[in-house]
Amino acid sequence: MQDVMRRGIFAAGLLAVGSVSAFAQQDISEDTVKSFMNYAWSMTPAKFTKPNGTLVEIDKKVREKVEVPVDVAREVIRAGRMTAHAQLCELPEDQVLNYRSLMKREELKKKWSEQQMIYINQLHLTTVMLLTGKVKLVEQDDGAKQPVIEEKAAATVKSCTDEQAKKVKALIAVYLKSGPPVSLDTAAAPLTAAPAAAPAPAAAPASPTPAVAPAAPAAKKP
Repeated sequence: MQDVMRRGIFAAGLLAVGSVSAFAQQDISEDTVKSFMNYAWSMTPAKFTKPNGTLVEIDKKVREKVEVPVDVAREVIRAGRMTAHAQLCELPEDQVLNYRSLMKREELKKKWSEQQMIYINQLHLTTVMLLTGKVKLVEQDDGAKQPVIEEKAAATVKSCTDEQAKKVKALIAVYLKSGPPVSLDTAAAPLTAAPAAAPAPAAAPASPTPAVAPAAPAAKKP
């Protein structure tokens, strides 16, 4: 049951990327977008501490002021989908750059409040964690599904071929080229830090999951 929404995004399987162009154009229905928005909202914290120590309070009583329009959410989910593919294909640099490109694009629009930027972050995180198995959907008594972090999630196993990895890498390259410049510079502070996922008050489990603000990968030894 918890894979229903995943099938809505990856009808042919999470990494069944027939071609880069087909994958890029794959549509996400409005129902699927709204479901992911609901999951992200339930995992958005009421309070968020920025890297500089500033506390941002999220008004959980006025959801419409925190969420972003469906068309914007769809693009965030698309970016999260690519980040998830990069993670499963063991492309850490690509997943970092993909995330940073998404966030920089939204920041440069200069139209979102701090609360909305945090929500965009959380929507990306929720998408990645759902599609990589770090979050499971638990059915409640009323039939609604609640996202819950898998505290002991199994380590991510590479589940794509070399050819599929090349296609994912190429797709992300196209996405990066279409947006503002981003880099893997570890000295650069993230646009917005990753809030602690709810409902569990603890931080998300340590894993290769890119979370919301993934750290740049360590330099490879010569």
